[in-house]
Amino acid sequence: MTNETIKEKLVEKFGESVTAFEEPWGMLTFEADREKAIDVMQFLKEDEALAFTFLTDVCGVHYPDNDIERQLAVVYHLHNWVANVRIRFKTFLNGENPEVESATRLFDGANWQERETYDFYGIIFKGHPDLKRILNMDEMVSFPLRKEFPLEDQERTDKDDRYFGREGKALETKN
Repeated sequence: MTNETIKEKLVEKFGESVTAFEEPWGMLTFEADREKAIDVMQFLKEDEALAFTFLTDVCGVHYPDNDIERQLAVVYHLHNWVANVRIRFKTFLNGENPEVESATRLFDGANWQERETYDFYGIIFKGHPDLKRILNMDEMVSFPLRKEFPLEDQERTDKDDRYFGREGKALETKN
């Protein structure tokens, strides 16, 4: 099975709903329309010749400088164990209303991966059986992997920047 064969089958089935095909480091990568993402995944899994039966990962990405319709993305990694082929595809979401259908009906393993993506990016997976925070506190109102979340408090005085590979003032030691 070649990347070209996979691409041809996807384009034949989904037309312009699958775009931006690339092969970084030999891995077929593409984009799928939000409305078709789960259909694409189901096709990749159930087509006998493709047989991407293992969902390796679901994760989010925040692109704050993109147009509002492409500010968040969900990235899916799939693996065909028999042919030892991996693929990756992205679906872009609206930054103000980031929703996509859940993959849990296709892959049980999507459950925790989607919960983690929700927890850190605020992406809503419609149809998820128990979409709630998995690592952060339930009371948390922000999504810490979005780029508007501050990396650290600039007013902290309990750290020495030299230990973090940055130039800056060292903490004064008390003698």
